[in-house]
Amino acid sequence: MNAVITAALPVFALILTGWLAARAKVLGPGATDALNRYVVYLSLPALLFRAMTQVDLAHMAHWGFVGAFAGGIAVTFLVAFLPGRGADKNTRRALTDRSIEGLAASYANAGYMGIPLCLALLGADSLAPATFTTLLTASVLFGFAIALIEFDRQQTPNAAATLIKVGRALTRNPLLAAPVLGLAWASTGVALPEGIDRYVALLGASASPCALVTIGLFLAQTQTASAGPGVLRLVLGKLLLQPAVTAVLAFYVFSMPPLWAWTAVLMSALPIGTGPFMLANMYGRDARVTSRAILVSTVASVLTVSLLVAWISAHPVS
Repeated sequence: MNAVITAALPVFALILTGWLAARAKVLGPGATDALNRYVVYLSLPALLFRAMTQVDLAHMAHWGFVGAFAGGIAVTFLVAFLPGRGADKNTRRALTDRSIEGLAASYANAGYMGIPLCLALLGADSLAPATFTTLLTASVLFGFAIALIEFDRQQTPNAAATLIKVGRALTRNPLLAAPVLGLAWASTGVALPEGIDRYVALLGASASPCALVTIGLFLAQTQTASAGPGVLRLVLGKLLLQPAVTAVLAFYVFSMPPLWAWTAVLMSALPIGTGPFMLANMYGRDARVTSRAILVSTVASVLTVSLLVAWISAHPVS
């Protein structure tokens, strides 16, 4: 219970703070976009960059961690993606819509919610594996979904053109570029100059609170219509199926340090991030299901993540 109060409660309290600020009109819709851009382009990249510059590359080759986390993503994505029929059994659902639903069911809110939670519960040593989950989620999973959508949109499918477009999109993603640059710096074996390190540390320190408040602002603007079966399927996949599959792979299939295993499970148990909603809007699809799934999964995660935090705190992680 103490871990829930000290680790999970502050995270959810900051989300609630953002929600209340939006409802009280202290921060309007424009603030959501501005704060979101600040987190995505400045503070979170700074945090990820600095984390990667400080890692010991010789002790980071935990491919079992990648296998466990990616395996949970793959199974959950496929479960949501494979049903190809809509309410009308004779109607084939578009590959684009199925890709967005698969993404929504498996896209953890890693950068905004996961990193603050890992730091609070598991300490600074969890930042490296948590950053890897952000890379897998924001680049590999997101890029795969974009590739499927672009393939679906082309009248004459062209694999090369699709890969080029996806590659361009990913190289412009600061959440991918920052940690990659950090790893490149770490490979030189040279420490960051003290002034630069201090600057990056100050900028990165604002990532967690700003990201969590941004989630609250977004949720306050999300439509609150009743959740249908499609929403429930996405939420159950994200909060229950993905962490269950990841836990089995992390503890019974692959080998890794306990801290990395618990980080994989905790990050996979997070609610749905805003990526699927942004992708649906970008491609002109109906975003109501994804926005409601984000809302419902975030609210439900107050219980599910708190229970998981309590469970993790009762087990050794080092």
